[in-house]
Amino acid sequence: MSRNSLAPALKVLVDLVDEAFDHRSWHGTTLRGSLRAVRENDAAWRPGPARHNIWEVAVHAAYWKYAVWRRLTGTKRGRFPRQGSNWFPCPDASGRRWREDLALLDDMHAQLRETVAQLDPAALERRVGAAFTTAALVRGIAAHDLYHAGQVQLLKRLRGK
Repeated sequence: MSRNSLAPALKVLVDLVDEAFDHRSWHGTTLRGSLRAVRENDAAWRPGPARHNIWEVAVHAAYWKYAVWRRLTGTKRGRFPRQGSNWFPCPDASGRRWREDLALLDDMHAQLRETVAQLDPAALERRVGAAFTTAALVRGIAAHDLYHAGQVQLLKRLRGK
């Protein structure tokens, strides 16, 4: 769906989701931009024992895009392509697996973005669960992307990249 054909409130939310993930924005690096050119061995590097690495951050972000999509659509749990939830252990550093996990992140983003674009503007203030409105959930996933974009940038700097 074209961003220009959206209701104003939905256009703002779609723009926010896009600018946090992979569209040009004034604030600097997006989540997907922070992952550009990261190689599998750098993605698997840990800054210390029991600390998350870039690979885990990427799959974590994909999972939460899925979780927000699930909440927005009312889909039951169990359709995320990886077993578990929230944080997933990094596999051995395989270039193919890293590309697959980046594709998973891209796919989860596209699925979420399409769902946000198709929301009924009247539903934006509807509660999803007990605590948050639909609009707050969408704003939150965009903020989540930006938080982890900064985390990836910091991990790359610590790695010397």
